[in-house]
Amino acid sequence: MIDPYIAVVAGALTTCNIPLAFLEPTIGLPKLPVPPLQQTLDMYLKCMSHLIPEEQFKKTKPIVEKFGAPGGMGEFLQKKLLERSEHKANWVYDYWLEDMYLSNRLALPVNSSPVMVFPKQNFRSQSDTLRFAAHLISGVLEYKSLIDGRALPVDYARGQLAGTPLCMDQYNKVFTSYRLPGPKIDTLVAQKSTVMPEPEHIIVACKNQFFVLDVVINFRRLNEKDLYTQLERIRKMADIEEERLPPIGLLTSDGRTQWAEARSVLIKDSTNRDSLDMIERCLCLVCLDEPSGTELTDTNRALLMLHGGGTDKNGGNRWYDKPMQFVIGADGCCGVVCEHSPFEGIVLVRGSPSKLVRAASMSELPAPRRLRWKCSPDIQAVLNVNSHRLVKNLDMNVNKFTGYGKEFIKKQKMSPDAYIQVALQFTFYRCHGRLVPTYESASVRRFQEGRVDNIRSSTPEALAFVKAMANSSKITDAEKMELLWTAIKAQTNYTILAITGMAIDNHLLGLREIAKELKLEKPELFSDTTYATSIHFILSTSQVPTTEEMFCCYGPVVPNGYGACYNPQTDHIIFCVSSFRESAETSSDLFVKTLEGCLKEMQDLCIKGNTEAKPTDSTEKMDGNTKVMKNGSKS
Repeated sequence: MIDPYIAVVAGALTTCNIPLAFLEPTIGLPKLPVPPLQQTLDMYLKCMSHLIPEEQFKKTKPIVEKFGAPGGMGEFLQKKLLERSEHKANWVYDYWLEDMYLSNRLALPVNSSPVMVFPKQNFRSQSDTLRFAAHLISGVLEYKSLIDGRALPVDYARGQLAGTPLCMDQYNKVFTSYRLPGPKIDTLVAQKSTVMPEPEHIIVACKNQFFVLDVVINFRRLNEKDLYTQLERIRKMADIEEERLPPIGLLTSDGRTQWAEARSVLIKDSTNRDSLDMIERCLCLVCLDEPSGTELTDTNRALLMLHGGGTDKNGGNRWYDKPMQFVIGADGCCGVVCEHSPFEGIVLVRGSPSKLVRAASMSELPAPRRLRWKCSPDIQAVLNVNSHRLVKNLDMNVNKFTGYGKEFIKKQKMSPDAYIQVALQFTFYRCHGRLVPTYESASVRRFQEGRVDNIRSSTPEALAFVKAMANSSKITDAEKMELLWTAIKAQTNYTILAITGMAIDNHLLGLREIAKELKLEKPELFSDTTYATSIHFILSTSQVPTTEEMFCCYGPVVPNGYGACYNPQTDHIIFCVSSFRESAETSSDLFVKTLEGCLKEMQDLCIKGNTEAKPTDSTEKMDGNTKVMKNGSKS
């Protein structure tokens, strides 16, 4: 029995046509608070004081003090934000969505869209592949029926301040959203629900061709056998070489402005308009990929999921504007690509299609439909120049650190997330001799329409610890242990600030954007070099834990940065580290190798400093000669 995993997203979107069952938990939640102005300004200075040159900080401090002075610009903007919070469900949501995603002009693959890489599948034949796809689609449809039937239980927070109910708005957008490209800013479109919806369909991509697969026919949902039959038909249709059309999907992997321009040319033709409409209104995409021809290590599977391998592999077998693209490779490389603007963290739901009754098999199924395109010379020219730069530039290393996992960290009475964040700071310092502004996403779903704020992990306390570790001969182990505890406490405290709506990033964004909205001159605080530095996140991190042997990854958010996603398990930790080869400052392999050493040093320190917490047997057997290869296997 092939057992796929249905990736379903969680996060929050603007409230729009939400079913009654979702309104109640949303309305029952508090509104996101506006933090006190002086608290944010003091925290801003604390967060940046050790990350910039002393002379620069001396210039920044009076600018911040002037902004926060009684009767000054800061107080005026704070008052306006408080007024905004009274009549908005969430005062920062629109500002945040535009700043974080919609105004970003970079291409979605690698730069924005995270992926979840499923366990490698062992398909023995094309039939196996299509059965897997049919099973997965069936599971997706059942999950959607739970959403439509208002049968999903409310989510509750885990980790810090566990047990708080979370905003459920995002579930209603998983299968109904679409990111529409624009010349200057994109639009997040949500399909409106109606009493009698049109027959639902998904889009199947196969050999760079797109096919409409109706999953509801005559008000009956297709069962798994019928889905398999239709997928077999699609596969045969895609094999007809004389009917193959240009790989239009490549356009969606371009920069957002370039794709918007190409789309405006496409829609001049009615055939193209009809095809675009079918894609934009579909539930999701299922991408049946050709074998990649590469060894399917964890790292290579991550790369293939992030960008498809480029034009000569499966890069054109995608449509990046849809929130959910399930990728099923004939070689067993499978996963899901997520357009990030409608949702946050990825919640994994195990498919269990046998639990729900579905319609009997239909005797006559209408044939799936190939989407047609008419390409002008301008569009053909864009397709011809679509480069491999994105593919060649991405430097990825997926590593399974087997020295220990979250069980050992918990025995030290430490938060695994805080511990790993400090380890990442230690690693960056050892690689680059400094700390930099760091982003760790923190959910604010405890509030109406909550998305995320930022945990600034490069704390002064973390710097004190990593400096002590670098000067090992001058500082005792007891002093280092004390500094580690202090760094972890600072990280934990900032985490609590962030998840309770009291962090600084959303607040500063709101103050900046409301000044722009009121057509005021940009406050000096936001034109200061320090502010630009503070939002240039060279280290972008996120914890995405799973119960299965799968992992999430994404690209860096700045050209000279790292993306670092981690998945702590009982006795190991999966790290997915990305950077760009074009940057002379970064190396994913070096970062991962250094990270392993730093984690081992921290473990040794904990064992010396806490004799009651001994490592597990497997940890004790770990020695400095164990090499962890790029694909995560030991040699």
